[in-house]
Formats: sequence, C-alpha cells, structure tokens
Amino acid sequence: MSINLILRHSIVFLIIALSGCAVNPVTGEADFVLMSEDEEIAIGRQNHAKIIQRYGLYDAPALQDYVQKIGDKLAIKSHRRNLIFRFTVLDSSDINAFALPGGYIYITRGLMAYLSNEAELAAVLGHEIGHVTARHGVRQQSAAAATGLFTAVLASQAGFIGAGNLLNTIGFALIRGYGRDNELESDRLGAEYLALSGYDPMAMLEVLRVLKNQEIYDKQLAKDEDREPKAYHGVFATHPDNDTRLQQVIKRATQLQKANLNNNNQVAFLRNIEGMVFGDSEKHGILRGNKFYHRELNIYLKLPKGWRIENQANRIIAVAPKNKGLLQITAVDINKRITPKQFLKQRLKLDKLQNGERIQNRDLEGYTAISSVSRTVYGTRPVRFVVIYKQNTAWVFQGLAKDEKKPYQFDDEIINTAKSFRTLTTAERKQAKPRRIHIISAKQNTRFADLAKQSQLGTNAEAQLRLLNKHYPDGEPKPGTALKIIQ
Repeated sequence: MSINLILRHSIVFLIIALSGCAVNPVTGEADFVLMSEDEEIAIGRQNHAKIIQRYGLYDAPALQDYVQKIGDKLAIKSHRRNLIFRFTVLDSSDINAFALPGGYIYITRGLMAYLSNEAELAAVLGHEIGHVTARHGVRQQSAAAATGLFTAVLASQAGFIGAGNLLNTIGFALIRGYGRDNELESDRLGAEYLALSGYDPMAMLEVLRVLKNQEIYDKQLAKDEDREPKAYHGVFATHPDNDTRLQQVIKRATQLQKANLNNNNQVAFLRNIEGMVFGDSEKHGILRGNKFYHRELNIYLKLPKGWRIENQANRIIAVAPKNKGLLQITAVDINKRITPKQFLKQRLKLDKLQNGERIQNRDLEGYTAISSVSRTVYGTRPVRFVVIYKQNTAWVFQGLAKDEKKPYQFDDEIINTAKSFRTLTTAERKQAKPRRIHIISAKQNTRFADLAKQSQLGTNAEAQLRLLNKHYPDGEPKPGTALKIIQ
C-alpha cells in the first residue's frame, strides 16, 4: 500500500474518531466538530475571564439583570435550552456584540446606546444565541483544527497525532463574525426566537438598519480621518432592506408569532439605559477634545491638537492627520529601583540611545531618547521614546513619523505631549466625569441641530444624535416622542 493511501486512510480515521456522532442541535444532522459539549462549555468558561479583563464589566447591576432576564426569555425557546446562558454588558464604547461557545453572550454598552426598545435588544441577543445553538464557533474551530491536523499528519508521515493542541484559544473571528452564510443563519434563528418569545421578528431588521447606518457614517468619517472603517461583524454588502435572503428568513419567522404578544417594551428599555455611560468611561479615562483626564490614576495629558485619538482599554493612540505620524502611550509596572534611563535600556531593551535628555515634570521624573526600531507600522524608523515615573508606574510614550525623509517631523508634538503629563488639579477632576444618556420628550420645536449645540459631543454631534435616535441622515423628531440626549 502506498504512503499516500496510508495517509489518506489515517486522516479519515482521525476525523471520524475525533468528531464522533455529534448532531447539530439546529439541523438535527451530523456535524463535523472536534470537541464535546463539555469541552465547548469549558472553552467559553475559560475565555469569559479574558473577555472581562479586556473590555471590563459595566458596573450597573440593575442593567445587567435586565439584559440577563431578556436573554433567558429567548434562550429557553432556543435549540439548546439545556445550556445555562450568561449575558453580559461590557464596559466598552465599541458598537459590538458577540458570543463564545457554551452560552456566553456579550453586548457592549456602546451598542445598547443605539437601540431603541426591548425588542431590538432581544434581536441582538437572539442573533448571538443563534451562533451558540448552531455551534458556529465550535465548527469554525474544528475546521481550523482539521486543517492543522492534515498538515501535521503529512509532515510526520504517521497515522496518529494527539488532539491536545486542537483546542487552542478562541479565534479573532468569534468577534468579527463567521461569514455571511452563518450570520444569515443566526439572523434566521434569532428571528425565530424573537417570535417564540413574544417579540416582533421585524426588530431584527430594525437593528440591522441601525448597524448599517453606523457603517455608512463611519465609512465617511474614516475617509475624512484617513483610516480603516469599523464594522459590526462586517456582514453588510448592501442595505438590509435590499437583502432578499434576509427578508425571506425574517418573513418566515413572523409566521411563528403569537397574537397580541408583540410589545416592544420601549418604556422599560429606555428606563434601564437612563444614565448609562456614553463614550469614554471613568474607569478607562475621559477624553475632552485633545485633553485626557483619569480620576482613578490621577493624571492629566494634553495630546497633539488635530490628531485622531483612540482611548483604548490598555493604551492611548494618537494618529497624525493623513496617518503621517503615530504616538502610543502605555503604563508599565516598575519592579526594580532603576532610573528612567535604565528603564529604557533594561525593560524596553533599547540600545544605542541618541539625543538622551532628562525630563522633570513638576515632581515627576523622566527621560527621553531616540532609538531605531525595525518593526514599526511604517518599517524601520527612528522612534522617540519618553518614560515618566509616577509612583510605581512607568508611563511610556513612543512616537514616530511615516516619512523617511522627515523622521523627526513630529518630535516636538511627542515631547510636548509627554511634558504635559501631570497630576490632576481640583478643577480638572470635575472634567474627568463621563457623559451619560438621558431621555427627554420631544417638543413641538425640538430640532437635532439645536440639541447638538447644547450637547458635549463636540464634532459631528448632530450626526451622532440622529444615529442615537434613528433619524440618520436627516429627519426631525415628532412632538411627544422619546429622545436620547447626551449630557
């Protein structure tokens, strides 16, 4: 028997042995998976802590309980009612929702801000429940593992390989989406769960319209800011109103509706998001224009004016206009009694420091120098490093320019940003409070342009208010309707 035939038989045997007799809970057909349900749940349980660490749990017990209650209502109607689903609101301004295998569902407060009622919240949760019930994450992981298995068998020219390494960490696609076919299947399942739970399946379309408008808005914003646009799951090639397959699955789900059970519960939903943080949270620090305030860490920072600033959970990134320069700020523990200059050499492993200079920011000690770095986003470039000590933390500033012919184009901006770093004043501590959502009733003369002038949203305030209230890109509120404003 040839070695190729042996390999083919070995691969087939392994796939059969590892996949067993798994049945897809949704279709009832045989499913190619390389893990048991207990292993699937274990993956979700293990990665749940990592998700909370990365995004943070939104500190609002009543809101968390409300979301769990709505999720439970849907999950008991799903194809995997034996699972105990856990629904979590993440402390993130990102507009996103996703699921881990085993019944762990997440929605950001950033997405919740743009929903209008309970039915839309249920639509988001139902869609993510659909990913779990159809085992999309498990199937994707199994397909990736099988590819690795095939490669390993060919490389080893043997008929056996351990399965221990097949269950690695959850892939990035769990957050970015599973491809249009799987996303459409989750839309169908979510719509069915909505109908069976007493919600109008058309709420699924309402959510997708909200997300599509966000995508359109962000594409224009990204073009102006010379960056890549963001997109929830990245699934919309066209507007959902023009997606024939989507329209069909939603329409079929409406046949499962029960009479007189289509209350969207707008009042309950708005009551629960009243006062919810919008944008930056106090925990992650507050941006006001180009100024950064953090009450808990007691720091103030003035970033380059006109730069695009991203306040991430573990860093601040500032991008120069037209993507011509970049500045990153991170905080690192100090574990040894070494000087800031020694920190650059020992902890950051920098050698051949050039133009070194000691920095004194009031009572804060620091050091700055330039070092060539080979693996930057722009290739090999001289990078301006600044490290400033504050108690047991080293604040590290790293900045560079894109243009090889102007490597120090933004050196002044980088150094000035670092030199602005200090503790908060009493007046600044008041600025370090987050913006929150409040619900008002539209009056006869209420206009978004006027609301935008009164808000603290800064640039694009009118567009953001329209998105929050489903009036993007134009249109005005009707008198008496509930409106979300930001204060």
